[in-house]
Amino acid sequence: MEEVNQSVVSEFIILGLCDSWELQAVLLVIFSLLYLITILGKAIIVLLIISDLHLHSPMYFLLANLSFIDFCLSSVTTPKMITDFLKEKKTISFGGCMCQVLFVHFLGGGEMVLLVSMAYDRYVAICKPLHYSSIMSRRTCIGLVLTSWIIGFVHSISQLSMIINLPFCGPRELDSFFCDIPLVIKLACMDTYILEMLINADSGVLATICFILLLISYAYILFTVCLYSKDGTSKALSTCTAHITVVVLFFGPCIFIYLWPLSITWVDKFLAVFYAVITPLLNPAIYTLRNKEIKNAFKRLQC
Repeated sequence: MEEVNQSVVSEFIILGLCDSWELQAVLLVIFSLLYLITILGKAIIVLLIISDLHLHSPMYFLLANLSFIDFCLSSVTTPKMITDFLKEKKTISFGGCMCQVLFVHFLGGGEMVLLVSMAYDRYVAICKPLHYSSIMSRRTCIGLVLTSWIIGFVHSISQLSMIINLPFCGPRELDSFFCDIPLVIKLACMDTYILEMLINADSGVLATICFILLLISYAYILFTVCLYSKDGTSKALSTCTAHITVVVLFFGPCIFIYLWPLSITWVDKFLAVFYAVITPLLNPAIYTLRNKEIKNAFKRLQC
């Protein structure tokens, strides 16, 4: 009987963000608009960078890839959440759940590495301007992007391989709006303490290495600009503010979701929404709102 009970479940029940139908109706409108803005914003940025020759530089090549990753990351979870607002019974198949886990970690891991690549690009541009074109060649840029995708893929496969064969025999309820490892692993009918440690270590190593590299890059940039520029502080801040803001927005929720979970339901849901919906919306916008070259490209497009 134990073997029958410990079979793989066919679906999970998603509890969503709230129980109130009135609030769900409001959230349906809000998240639909946010998702539409995200999709249109990312598409405009990517098309603008592709079509405008003035933006054919390493920084904008990496920015276009960041926009594409954010578009994909948002599309993994948000459409399902929006359609679930219209349903009384919210479910997701076992295969669909595992796909969400795979792609969330694939894209999230890839974005971590891509943010490091963008920091490296700014480091070369500011600290080694005379060698910028030779160091950040087309081959290097493509290599950096491919590296981010490969590391993201390896990270996601390693995470998925640790949970896909877990036995699920008890409750099937996920108290969130999408499948993620910390929630799914709680439903396994076995002691998962060691497995949780391995999963956290896997995520922690990647996140910690990327975060340390980002800190080193921006610290060196600030030091270099302050040392060699007359108005170094203001220039350093204007150069690094957008990048540092994106890093904080991305790594902040990751830390409290995967490395240092608070286990407070409403906080976990807020962080999940911020990570899956708000951050993909804000990332490229932060890079482009104060960017004169992007604004000029828009003006040329209008003409």
